[in-house]
Amino acid sequence: MIRAFRIAIFFAVSFILTTNLFAQSVNIQELDRYFQKSLIEWEIPGMAIAIVKNDSVIFAKGYGVRDITKADKVDKNTLFGIASNTKAFTSAAIALLVEKGDIVWDDKVIDFLPYFKMYDSYVTSNMTIADLLSHRSGLVTFSGDLLWYSTKYTREEIIKRAKNLKPKYPFRTHYGYSNIMFLAAGEIIPKITGKTWDLFVDEKFFKPLGMTSTNTSISKFGKNLNIAQPHVMVDDKVTKIKYISWDNIAAAGGINSNVVDMSKWIQMLLNKGVYKDKTIIPEERLKELWAPQTIQKIERFNEIYTPTTHFSAYGLGWDLFDYHGRKIINHSGGLDGMISKVVLVPEEGLGFVVLTNSINYLPEALMYKILDTYLSTNTRDWSNLYLRFYNGNKEYEKEENAKKEKERKLNTKPSFELSRYAGTYRSSLYGDAKISLLNGKLQIQFLPAPDFISDLTHWENNTFQIKFEKFPSLPKGTVEFTIDKSGKISTMKVDVPNPDFDFTELDFKKVVE
Repeated sequence: MIRAFRIAIFFAVSFILTTNLFAQSVNIQELDRYFQKSLIEWEIPGMAIAIVKNDSVIFAKGYGVRDITKADKVDKNTLFGIASNTKAFTSAAIALLVEKGDIVWDDKVIDFLPYFKMYDSYVTSNMTIADLLSHRSGLVTFSGDLLWYSTKYTREEIIKRAKNLKPKYPFRTHYGYSNIMFLAAGEIIPKITGKTWDLFVDEKFFKPLGMTSTNTSISKFGKNLNIAQPHVMVDDKVTKIKYISWDNIAAAGGINSNVVDMSKWIQMLLNKGVYKDKTIIPEERLKELWAPQTIQKIERFNEIYTPTTHFSAYGLGWDLFDYHGRKIINHSGGLDGMISKVVLVPEEGLGFVVLTNSINYLPEALMYKILDTYLSTNTRDWSNLYLRFYNGNKEYEKEENAKKEKERKLNTKPSFELSRYAGTYRSSLYGDAKISLLNGKLQIQFLPAPDFISDLTHWENNTFQIKFEKFPSLPKGTVEFTIDKSGKISTMKVDVPNPDFDFTELDFKKVVE
């Protein structure tokens, strides 16, 4: 028994020494060069990165430019939209209410939001706060996101309309990422505290952590000019686009921050909820946020390239997986023109944040690069690997577009005069869209989101092509009109193929006037 104990101690000490050896051998200058090289390879205008180790910020730096049309450099204080990395703040805010005794995780949502309804009455009655924060509502990933994207709907109106979203999975059986469920969680906060979600996270997190530049809305940028602008790739060219307000979905993705402020958030989390001797979040609540709630499958990519990953799950506002024998707590964030990543390895006192101002996979690649650097003696060129996948996807999209063009039925025409297609089309989920005939051309406009406007160009039969020019990241799509048995136009199906928004959910029916 004594011998076994000594062997166990030997291996434990050896593990600690080995871990420290990896940490001590990290070449920050080499990582710095890798970050700069990756930025260029990916054609990303700007990026900022910070690394925290053992309660110290050991690296914080900006790369590139804030705006592709100007020369202003990104630095460590440059603001970016962190998008869904906001979710961790929302779940932490709820955790504070749990700690205070105002709620418990399994409280029913309808007890606080009487207007909250899901498609299924059983789900409505039984949805808990924990369900909202762990993506197990039964909805498919990103379902209903067009309800908030660039619309005039309020937070409450968005939640009310979610009752028309048809689930894809049985309740609590499958992971389906839902921004709207996080919005609902955020709206519980004012019901209990009398303070908006925005004010609550500011008082409980931004102020005590000294996150003086961080805010919850682009309307709060004020006179700050050190702001990264969003960019997308249009026709293989990096293009600046406008910032879109996320005020109506803020609890799911509205925060803007920089790597200096985010480092303070990371330091607090790694220090078991304590920052400068003040408890921001009790440690037991952090454990709850970081406990697996919804199991996810290991993707084929991970089976091949990260064989040390054996589990993947979602906690409460955080993604969880294991890598090189450590538990990795992380989350991604993506808005139109920006991608971010926050990663924590509590066992190693390691955390980092990557903020970029374009649509790309680089933050994910850099996560593995940094983790390998600190946790392993081996690493690969993750940036290059992800870039090859990214370029492969672009080529695939081009091939699919060429295929559609080839399959197009030429020399067809609409069944009716164009004026017959004009009118109001109503979606019980979304609201109204209007088809107008202007100067001999049809035009579509989504009334809840006026910027969603496009001419309709005939494609084939009763299908027309559209391009929402004010949203350069969205590809060309189609509007297909259907004819009922009586020979009248009855519905239109809008389809804009993209990974973020499902236009086919909208289910427009023509209003008889």
